[in-house]
Amino acid sequence: MMILMKSLMLLLRGSIVLVALLLLFNAVRSSSRLTQVIKAFFLPSVSEPEVDPRTLVVQQVQGVNELTTAVFAMESVVPASRDRTLGNYVIGKTTLLYIAYGEVRAGVDLSEINVEDVTIVGDRLQLRLPPPEILDSKIDVMRSRVYDYDRGFLGLGPDSAPELQDVAQKETLTRMVTIACDSGLLTDANERAEVALTRLLNTVGYQELEIQTQVPDAVACNDSIAASSSHST
Repeated sequence: MMILMKSLMLLLRGSIVLVALLLLFNAVRSSSRLTQVIKAFFLPSVSEPEVDPRTLVVQQVQGVNELTTAVFAMESVVPASRDRTLGNYVIGKTTLLYIAYGEVRAGVDLSEINVEDVTIVGDRLQLRLPPPEILDSKIDVMRSRVYDYDRGFLGLGPDSAPELQDVAQKETLTRMVTIACDSGLLTDANERAEVALTRLLNTVGYQELEIQTQVPDAVACNDSIAASSSHST
């Protein structure tokens, strides 16, 4: 009888311990859930960063920087002269004939594009380009040369070959830019820029792509002509 009582007591103690362990486990789990709820309530949630797809388009386009789409080249024979005077009389004249080869580059400055120039609606991408401009004009000194240099009778003309060559180069640059603008170089640059940017952005993944060009600004040509007349390269 005593053995039976001891067994019942051990069984009862074991049950009490088991129940206590279950209660402790539930309390711990409830506390963990409560902690999560409190954290969710008081701590701000952090959403996944969003990237404006227009920014990606701008970065890809600006990576090209300046897009040269049209080049005008010409060769010209340019005369230049300088007199030597004594009082009001010309006693000598120096003439120089310069054969100049130069190029004028036109295109669009893609660094001017920003997100406001990009419109994305569904699978349609629209990009507005800045107006075309004269990017550069220069004389190729390796392909240019002095054709004739004459200081006149008895060599009385001033010895000013470098100065006359510089004058001839400036005249050539001004003439080149003027002819390039008159021949529609900026319009040609617009058309070629549209084709080049279409090829570049076809890899972005939009089904519809529209490149908007702007009408060439006549002032851009005038400014380039004025700049070319003030220096030579």
